[in-house]
Amino acid sequence: MLRNALGKTFQFLGYTVQYGCIAHCAFEYLGGIVVCSGPSMEPTIQNSDIVFSENLSRHFYCIRKGDIVIVKSPNDPKSNICKRVIGLEGDKVCTSNSSDFLKSHSYVPKGHVWLEGDNLRNSTDSRCYGPVPYGLIRGRICFKVY
Repeated sequence: MLRNALGKTFQFLGYTVQYGCIAHCAFEYLGGIVVCSGPSMEPTIQNSDIVFSENLSRHFYCIRKGDIVIVKSPNDPKSNICKRVIGLEGDKVCTSNSSDFLKSHSYVPKGHVWLEGDNLRNSTDSRCYGPVPYGLIRGRICFKVY
């Protein structure tokens, strides 16, 4: 009887580890649900909107200008940010400060992207911290869930 109970326990643990690995791979490589917070992407994405982010694009280098991406924050690696891709490597981007008086041009270096929020007056983005390495991209937003 003890052997039977022990066998069932190990069988349950085996299935738990197996399905845990499958879930990890699905969320890491396929995508998942993300809750966006903050005003930087308004009006496109409101505070507390729930979106679906797919992760295959970043692995196949299919990120394009205009895509909205989830990125590890360059300032705080523990948090993610949601921004729009404005420029890819080699692109010349026009940057301006919040007063819109000073405009300058920057080139996006190899292996980087230029990110900006849709709410330019209330967004901390590449205008503050510069080009973002492509490796920090976690996924591309496909659609709003709620």
